[in-house]
Amino acid sequence: MPRLSLWRTNKTNDYRFLDRTISEQFTVGGLDIFIHKYAGVKMGAESKEDATLPYYDEENPLFIEDLLLLENRNRSYEDDVHVLRGVYRVTDIDFDLSQFGIFLQNDTLFIEFHYNDMIDNIGRKLMNGDVLEVPNLKDYHPLDTSIPKALPKFYVVNDAAFASEGFSATWLPHVWRVKVVPLVGSQEYKDILDNFIDDKGGINGDDGDGNGSGTLADYMCQHNNNMGLNDAILTQAEVEVPLSGYDNDKFYIIPPGEVRDQSYVRIDNDFITVDSDLLTADSAMSTPESEGFAFGYLTGNGMPPNGLPVTPAVTFPTDALEGAYVLRIDYMPNRLFRFDGTIWTMMEDAVRTNISLGAPDNDTLRDSFVNNDDMIQTTDRGLIPSRQSLSDLLKPSDDN
Repeated sequence: MPRLSLWRTNKTNDYRFLDRTISEQFTVGGLDIFIHKYAGVKMGAESKEDATLPYYDEENPLFIEDLLLLENRNRSYEDDVHVLRGVYRVTDIDFDLSQFGIFLQNDTLFIEFHYNDMIDNIGRKLMNGDVLEVPNLKDYHPLDTSIPKALPKFYVVNDAAFASEGFSATWLPHVWRVKVVPLVGSQEYKDILDNFIDDKGGINGDDGDGNGSGTLADYMCQHNNNMGLNDAILTQAEVEVPLSGYDNDKFYIIPPGEVRDQSYVRIDNDFITVDSDLLTADSAMSTPESEGFAFGYLTGNGMPPNGLPVTPAVTFPTDALEGAYVLRIDYMPNRLFRFDGTIWTMMEDAVRTNISLGAPDNDTLRDSFVNNDDMIQTTDRGLIPSRQSLSDLLKPSDDN
């Protein structure tokens, strides 16, 4: 009589009986979970000229798009959606006190599937990159009343393995366990998020023909909201700090003549009248000859001190009075001059510019450095652009 043993090197009737029983438990107690199957990297997504960005003429989930960064940014998902029964433990979002300080546990789920049903249904094991839609977690009442229907809840598979509780008495596994995290609006899931949420209305009158913006990404992702917040912050920042450097317009610079020979010009004087000959039409204007104590790094704005008038021009006027200011707009940066009766003395350069990167009137060193389009001639590598992306700098290149 052979000895009794549930362990066999192959799958016997004992295994099949237990497997059918476990599958029935998933059918009875589980819920339908929609599987968006990861098909692989999009064909021809990257350049053929870079060894770290191989060109693929087929979609395969085992291919890697970026061999340097080990990323699959341009992912393709099957159009067909598979339905599979799964089980997970519903938990509350709670505080994690296992570390220093208090942290909120993120929305991470561990979902279990019957292994053989999974193989029969989708043709392979669930793997990293697959997207699961959990229907019982739909948001049926979003705060935004313009959303036409309930928002689905998507999760991305981060890890997968056999569940320890899924091994039967035959020592063979029956349950596949996946760790999933909430899907975020990023380039990897564009195939899913670009699907229309409502093929009749959508957003902004979208009729489902692809000419509108009624996609899942418009509702589920925070990108548009974050961009709006960022734009508002930048707008207010430009109001509060419109120019680089320091603002010295609020400081009053005492002209030398005001102290020397025109101290009698006061608001309470009573001896300067219409017929007075103290001030004549050809009297020299008493204007500051320099910025004085208000001059410093990045203080030049092309405006004369004390709010005095200035004439913008491309040439010096021939009939200027002593003390007049002229802003030469043909200089780069614009340059402010003062006429001392004989020569035009340079006062300052208008170096205070808009500090936003890429602004049309931004002439700061930072902007010129970031947006430098010059080409550098080298003896061994030819012309090299001054502005390069980090991915270009890390590319392997031929050693000449």
